[in-house]
Amino acid sequence: MKKTLRISVNGKTYEVVAELLDESGAPAAPAAASRPAPVAAAAAAPAAAASAPKAPTAAGGAGDVPSPLAGKVVSIDAPVGTAVKAGQNILTLEAMKMNTAVTAPADGTVKAVHVNPGDAVEEGQLLLTLG
Repeated sequence: MKKTLRISVNGKTYEVVAELLDESGAPAAPAAASRPAPVAAAAAAPAAAASAPKAPTAAGGAGDVPSPLAGKVVSIDAPVGTAVKAGQNILTLEAMKMNTAVTAPADGTVKAVHVNPGDAVEEGQLLLTLG
């Protein structure tokens, strides 16, 4: 049985569809008494709009470096034109008052930087492009 749930994380509202499973991991049989009340379309629209990404997500190209988590860009440690080695720190993110180093996945040169220090980023958002 699938249920639509509305959750809020850090002030952002998301609607998610969850499937209820029984103890064996199989989908649970629907129970007539536990059906959720219908949600008005007007109430659902703002939640859907709030969950829409505000920045481009990773395209999945060979040189694309996506954000490993949601957070704030602290510094760009490898500006455009910088030759980097695999594992070298190229950008620093802050999330939950902790800094996370984003490293180059392969040797290359920074071709484009898609964010600026202070920008809020979502998980999977494109940060840099290596060539």
